[in-house]
Amino acid sequence: MAARATTRRRQLGAMLRKLRARKGMTLEEAGRLVDVSKATVSRYETQEGPVKWPVVDALCREYGASEAEHTVIVALARDAKRQGWWSSFADSIPESMNLLLTLEDEAVREDHFACLYVPGLLQTRSYTEAVQHASEMRLPPDKVERLVDIRMKRQEILDRAKPPHIWAIIDESVIRRVVGSREVMREQLRHLLRANESSEITLQVLPFAKGAHSAAMGSFVILGGAEPSLDVVYVDIHVGSIFMEKEEELERYRLAFDYLRAQALDMAASSVLIEHIYKEL
Repeated sequence: MAARATTRRRQLGAMLRKLRARKGMTLEEAGRLVDVSKATVSRYETQEGPVKWPVVDALCREYGASEAEHTVIVALARDAKRQGWWSSFADSIPESMNLLLTLEDEAVREDHFACLYVPGLLQTRSYTEAVQHASEMRLPPDKVERLVDIRMKRQEILDRAKPPHIWAIIDESVIRRVVGSREVMREQLRHLLRANESSEITLQVLPFAKGAHSAAMGSFVILGGAEPSLDVVYVDIHVGSIFMEKEEELERYRLAFDYLRAQALDMAASSVLIEHIYKEL
């Protein structure tokens, strides 16, 4: 299957697998209830081949899915072949980014903790260019610029009629690290100050003074679905990207984010610190 088709299918398969496990059903039991084979149920969960949305609809009912879960999962089944705006960039991005963009396209909220760079959705173009040129030194300039274009296009979700709510907690090191140049960094800090005035964005800074914190594991994003059972955690590491959807994994990162929220400065104090660092530059 082509990478572009795998993204929604992967999410659909993971959700169906989670619902069946929660119900405590075997593949054979589930198939018998909706009059399909065990192999068909397995195929739907392992992202292989096309799906029929009426079967998915019936499975959701038998699994006791909530109304929100049911709506999202059936919509995924109906749209399994639909390509997102990023399909035209498919030759430039890995499958993991395809999946991130698919999840983000359907998220109602995103909780970010950033300890290295400003979250991508809040980066200026100049800042993004500096980050990409530093981290993708082996790529030719035209490919780096294509990655920058993708990042900028991705930010358009913030301009939707109903954008996801972005809650970003940024380590103080992020706003003190000069990326690109002092002028690039000043522009980026101004952008963060404006973002923190938006009703759809909550921005907090975790100051050095707080010392050790609950996110020693590094930066992460919790992509929120219509309800908590549809959440996915995204972690970008040096060797690739990891997506986590097991309940125990979700709870670990939710708890970490709650602790970070409590340790970080409030929005007003965060803006004061950002402005202070801006003036220092």
